[in-house]
Amino acid sequence: MRLSEFWIAVRDEFGMSYGQMLAHDLVLGELGDLTAQQAISKGLPTREIWLALCRATDVPENRWYGAGQVRKA
Repeated sequence: MRLSEFWIAVRDEFGMSYGQMLAHDLVLGELGDLTAQQAISKGLPTREIWLALCRATDVPENRWYGAGQVRKA
């Protein structure tokens, strides 16, 4: 997953403002207590960050399309 795809997935799932807030403020224990933004800065794979964000916010698996899955309507 490219960084641009990560941000598209975040925007599509959460909306622009809320998605950016989550990426900046939500601490993801699964990623060593980093926020998504911190994890990106540290070079963690964006696919792993996206999946951790999905799990932390209870996004249903059928909407994890940002991780290479086809989006289902």
